[in-house]
Amino acid sequence: MAHAGHDHSNLKETVAFRSILVSAFITIAKAIGGVLTGSLALISDALHSLLDVVFTTITWLAIRKAHQPADADHQFGHGKIESVAALIETVFLLLLAGIIGIEGVKRLSTGSGEVIPHWFAIAILFAAIGLDAWRWFTLKRVAKATNSEALEADALHFASDLVNSVMVLAALVGVWLGFKQADAVAALIVAAFIAVSGIRLAIRTINTLIDTAPAGISELIQRTVEDIPGVAVVENVRARPAGGDVFAEVNVLVSRTLPLDKVVKVKDNITEAIQKVVPNVDLTVIANPAQLDDETMFERVMLISAKQRLPLHNVIIQNIDGKLSVSCDLEVDGRLSLGAAHMLATKLETAIRNEFGEDTEVDTHIEPLNPKPLSVCDLRSKENEKIALCLKEMAQSIGLIEDIHSVRARTSDAGLVVNYHCYVDASENVTTVHKCVDQLERMFRSQHPDVIRVVGHAEPKRKA
Repeated sequence: MAHAGHDHSNLKETVAFRSILVSAFITIAKAIGGVLTGSLALISDALHSLLDVVFTTITWLAIRKAHQPADADHQFGHGKIESVAALIETVFLLLLAGIIGIEGVKRLSTGSGEVIPHWFAIAILFAAIGLDAWRWFTLKRVAKATNSEALEADALHFASDLVNSVMVLAALVGVWLGFKQADAVAALIVAAFIAVSGIRLAIRTINTLIDTAPAGISELIQRTVEDIPGVAVVENVRARPAGGDVFAEVNVLVSRTLPLDKVVKVKDNITEAIQKVVPNVDLTVIANPAQLDDETMFERVMLISAKQRLPLHNVIIQNIDGKLSVSCDLEVDGRLSLGAAHMLATKLETAIRNEFGEDTEVDTHIEPLNPKPLSVCDLRSKENEKIALCLKEMAQSIGLIEDIHSVRARTSDAGLVVNYHCYVDASENVTTVHKCVDQLERMFRSQHPDVIRVVGHAEPKRKA
């Protein structure tokens, strides 16, 4: 993107500078022709070309300034410099149209201003028509490719120059054929064309300066964002032009249960999708959390605990004659005092009541959590085998758990930790499986009081 922007900048500067040289040549030639013939239309056209030299120089300087990076005083960049340059050109165009129009009316009413056709003037006009056609085509193409208002304004000027030169040529031919007022009439047509072009450019430039949204951009962005997974609602889309770029801001709602990394991913997807349909966009995406209609009570409780960075498990939600009851196991640093742990539990309970209502019954069971990994070492092979055999015998009495394997018993300063895998019929529900695994843990711990944790991993039983 940065490389493409740099290429566009160089292209616009090169085209604008070449246009300055061509405008200067045409201006001098038309001025000479105007003096030789005394044609108001040709003199007006020369003045118009002189303004083009000024305008194109302003455009060239504006483009160089517009592509400077943002700074402390211009935090959104310098893109609107191009719009300011276009507005200055518009003012001069309207003034020129007025001056030419007044002189044309004066010549028509008084019959003054003798015009003498000259071969040099006609030759210059043919050359100017060819050069203006080439400049108009080149500038229009580059302006469209780079979305440059200043170059678009220049292209408009050279389109008017092309028409002007054709009208002046027609006026000289008319005078040569004996229609003496042809020059004044042509001058008035030139003035009208310049005025119309200036008004059209003024409307576009003013719309840019007052941040009028580019036609269709907001709707295009909204349709694009609505199809992004994770976006619940597109709240607002705002867009404004700035030179060749578009600044846009998108506000969306996402589920408040989404973790932060998922929210960042959604925003990245939005940016990537919009840049495909609006390549020159400078985008700001704002994602606000919202409670969605399909959010479960369990998700709401877990969201509250996540915000307070308090681990919960074994969350049970009950509805007792219309009254809500929430119970859960709260894990806190085992080194905390009971008073400090109770304050954390009270804070959590208050947040849950604020979410579901003050009459909500909330009970928390405080459990110690070791914030640091335990330092453990594996038991000797024979001792590990004894534990594995004990687990297998107990599992047979329960009945559902089969083929206990991958038994790993490890000692630590806090006590013994036992991990194992087993198989259970894949059609059994999780609740039933969990009860059986818990029962096996209680049976094992009743015979091994030094055990602090038994972790049983149930897998679907392999098909025969």
